[in-house]
Amino acid sequence: MPSSCTPPTRTPAPATPSPPAAVARPCTLVVCRGCCCGDPAKHPGTDHAGQLERLREAAAEGDFEVRVTDCLGPCDQANVIVVRPSAAGRAAGGRPAWIGFALDDAGTAEAAEWARAGGPGLVAPPAALELQMIQAPRGARARSGR
Repeated sequence: MPSSCTPPTRTPAPATPSPPAAVARPCTLVVCRGCCCGDPAKHPGTDHAGQLERLREAAAEGDFEVRVTDCLGPCDQANVIVVRPSAAGRAAGGRPAWIGFALDDAGTAEAAEWARAGGPGLVAPPAALELQMIQAPRGARARSGR
């Protein structure tokens, strides 16, 4: 005689959430302040401290981060800023953009606006900023810890 037993219902396993840091990681401006970048002797007409302060103020109002790092490598193109994509920008194919000769207020403001708008992978860079883009030096991934 067949049993009138019903199969047990299975409770689905809870979904594993993505790590919050990876999901929420914003666009980041990595500002070089190593041996040459930020050096008043090399670029005496540039307000290096003021540049960093303006970027930090913009980051506090926008949705991006500012980090300061030691020497990034291309000292002959100082000051250097690397615009790292957000998690969403990386997922959309964005890669870090290296900006050289970041010495004037207009370029500083454009870098901040690009980061605030979404940065690499999500928004095209301003045309004037695109003219300042440089190649990442060999070994840049090793130096930046990535």
